[in-house]
Amino acid sequence: MIGGFSTPKKDKALKSSGGKLVKTGEILVRGIDTYKAGVNVRGLGTLFASCAGKVYFTRKKTSHGKLRTFVNVAPLAKTAKK
Repeated sequence: MIGGFSTPKKDKALKSSGGKLVKTGEILVRGIDTYKAGVNVRGLGTLFASCAGKVYFTRKKTSHGKLRTFVNVAPLAKTAKK
């Protein structure tokens, strides 16, 4: 384990679920490579919201047939019109 500790680190996780309202700069995913940045989301290891809005997930296949999960944020202006 890292640093001689007997338990793994617990800060690597999904921080916000689908449908949750987030603010600009709020961390969505930390330390998990299975989630990729989608619309209005930035970052590589730590994904954060680039605008305020509602979180949603999409799944797409790559050209090699691998399934990827993307974290997206729908801006508040678009969600208020519906």
